[in-house]
Amino acid sequence: MALHILQSTSAEQTEDLGAELAARLRDGDIVLIRGELGSGKTTLVRGAARALGVQGPVTSPTFSIGHRYPGRGLTVSHLDLYRLADLGAEDPALLADHIGPGRIAFVEWPQAAETTIEAPRLTITLTHGGGDTRQIEVSEP
Repeated sequence: MALHILQSTSAEQTEDLGAELAARLRDGDIVLIRGELGSGKTTLVRGAARALGVQGPVTSPTFSIGHRYPGRGLTVSHLDLYRLADLGAEDPALLADHIGPGRIAFVEWPQAAETTIEAPRLTITLTHGGGDTRQIEVSEP
């Protein structure tokens, strides 16, 4: 497993890192994103989504579980599973519209789905470093 540790000192830099990571992604990939509240998870996804061709606003899907955005030749899915303790009690098709061929999925707070989601392409952990500084750990199998 490869591990890369990056540092960001602004929201713009976090978006830029998201865009750089998006260049590694392909149709069907899943990216798991961990981090405390306010650590920059959605900011990172916004940068990746822009690099994948998303034009409109990219916002946190906390209250709706997921958003889908049209990108260049595929759909960018942005899921937030913060409110779910376990997908076992949920409809098995809950993630079906967000994950699979024709999509790249970013999953914030993935703990509830870790037994359901197979073979993520990247796992990203964001940590507050004080002020606007964030440490971003990127691991890939």
